[in-house]
Amino acid sequence: MKKLILVKFAPEIFLKGLNRGKFEKKLKDNIKNSIRDLNYEFVEDQGRWFIYSEMMDNVIEKVKNVFGVMEVCKVTQVEASMESIEKQALLDMIESSAKTFKVETNRANKKFSPGSMDVSRKVGGYILQNNEDVSVDVHNPECTINVEIRNMAYIYAKRIKAVGGLPYGMNGSTMLMLSGGIDSPVAGYMMARRGVELNAVYYHSHPYTSERAKDKVKQLTNILKEYTGKLTLYVVPFTEIQMQIIEKCREDELTIIMRRFMMRLACALAEKYGINSVTTGESIGQVASQTMEGLVVSDDVSDRPVFRPLIAMDKVDIIDVSRKIETYETSILPYEDCCTIFVPKHPKTKPRLIEIIKSESVLDIDSLVEKAILEMEIYK
Repeated sequence: MKKLILVKFAPEIFLKGLNRGKFEKKLKDNIKNSIRDLNYEFVEDQGRWFIYSEMMDNVIEKVKNVFGVMEVCKVTQVEASMESIEKQALLDMIESSAKTFKVETNRANKKFSPGSMDVSRKVGGYILQNNEDVSVDVHNPECTINVEIRNMAYIYAKRIKAVGGLPYGMNGSTMLMLSGGIDSPVAGYMMARRGVELNAVYYHSHPYTSERAKDKVKQLTNILKEYTGKLTLYVVPFTEIQMQIIEKCREDELTIIMRRFMMRLACALAEKYGINSVTTGESIGQVASQTMEGLVVSDDVSDRPVFRPLIAMDKVDIIDVSRKIETYETSILPYEDCCTIFVPKHPKTKPRLIEIIKSESVLDIDSLVEKAILEMEIYK
């Protein structure tokens, strides 16, 4: 008898056809990387992945946050015999303290007899014979006893939901425009969950935004790093750009012109470091610059795909995700970012591209972008 952790990966990986092996290898590497500082042994048995460790709870905490993992389960490995399976299933049932149960069997080892349905019936009968206080409920049981029969047999009742998604790093890369707010960390998390490698850019307007604002963004980056394993943060000085816009452009166009500069900077960094796309935390209609017209004008300066995973979500939904991924409490710290200063009283909500291009033509755009990137800070 041996206690192990069963790692179940997302069903979507099974559908990858000839590419499935690449996805599985990447996921396995990511799992091993997440627990590299813990003592463990990685075990495979007929397509199932198991981890043995004396630090089981620590391993579970790490592995359940690896993108591509659907569930982690505490299992007991026993000999593939009916007697061993029945005894362990009874112990798991007693430990659960449940009053109703059912048994589900997965028999990957087809040499094992009896078949799956008969194993479930025999195990259920054995539990009923040896525990008079429980009954079978196949529709809504308090406890499900799972039996997996491979070269060895594995019994478990406790299943822990993991983050799911696809293996991180399998679907290209993106430059996340990371503010200190609630939305952008959630957008980054959602892209990473689909296997996209994250990089982040933060626009810092010293002295109008404090060092605490920058530290707040670093904290958010570190929280996201718990899911991605690594993340590079580019801090771009934005004060001179904002002051130039304020001095030379119309007040009501300040926000949209500022967003266009942010997009230019994100794309320039993406080009410099070979990053495929840009991601923002924008949600349609949430603020003045996030109208349909505003997004069209902002995207005009992009030279690569711009992803907005929150585009159809409302604020309550976004906050729910931010609480789940533990970025919310950091996001609401009262330190302003560059998006919340110099806000015009009446920002233009339906900008016209031709007018915005004309307005910003008085600015030395290329020089401002080049200087900001030259003076940026990089945090690995």
